[in-house]
Amino acid sequence: MSGFTAASVAGQAGKCFLVTGANTGIGYETARVLAAHGARVLMACRSEEKARLAMEHIRMEAPGANLAFVPLDQADLFSVRECAEQVMRDEPRLDVLVNNAGVMVPPLERTVQGHELQFGVNHLAPFALTGLLLPKLAETPGARVVITASLAHMRGRIDWDDLDARRSYRARQRYGDSKLANLLHLLELDRRLRAAGSPVSAMACHPGIAATELGRHSLGFRLLFPVAGVVLNSAEHGAWPTLQAATDAAAEPGQYYGPQRFFGMSGPSGIARRNAAARDVMAARRLWEVSEQMTGIDCGLAGF
Repeated sequence: MSGFTAASVAGQAGKCFLVTGANTGIGYETARVLAAHGARVLMACRSEEKARLAMEHIRMEAPGANLAFVPLDQADLFSVRECAEQVMRDEPRLDVLVNNAGVMVPPLERTVQGHELQFGVNHLAPFALTGLLLPKLAETPGARVVITASLAHMRGRIDWDDLDARRSYRARQRYGDSKLANLLHLLELDRRLRAAGSPVSAMACHPGIAATELGRHSLGFRLLFPVAGVVLNSAEHGAWPTLQAATDAAAEPGQYYGPQRFFGMSGPSGIARRNAAARDVMAARRLWEVSEQMTGIDCGLAGF
């Protein structure tokens, strides 16, 4: 089988990974594989109960798994800051931040700070967490940031005049917008890290179309879910691009990884396609500046 799979993951002993949304779906499978390969995995989740249950399941497969729970609610930027502060305080090192947690096409809701939920959880929270943890990551040679995007970025567009959906809300469109924001975040983060001479590199990934809890608000996805395994990705296989971005020694800074079969919907991982909007340098710079304002986080990387 050509392409990157879980079987391609090398030993990760001595390394520490923070995986957001690690109690279910892609995040769980990512944490499971990393732990089985000797990594310390910080499972950043909203529910401690669900995180502990996930840890029990992982330890059934890997009895010596080095796991820890870190509270994180990405719908609250105060929680994001507290998560980062705990990691900065308690962990001697952080090798990889895996921004995995997200929401998909919910009814219109808002974060604690009043932002549209998908833009807040899928983009602003990972943007803030990344910025807050960059100093910790920079202490470790070869450290990485992984940003989870989606095929849905292809239909995304950034509505600069209505980022928080005060005027209109179409759930599927706003999801695509948030995923485009993820790739613009990658574009500008990669540029700024290189310009600063930082030892940290950034990559993005997408799981294809995977049968996970993320699609629970989507009627079309719920109808497809029972037969998804025939053509689409399981959560286990959907984690392959995340694992490639997080662990592959040959992974390239600034690159985007995803499934290579069925038009990017399933299969082993490799370099994925992104559209022209996701390569818009000026939009990426603008989004960075707006995101710093909306989160109140100075990422410490000059625009040069």
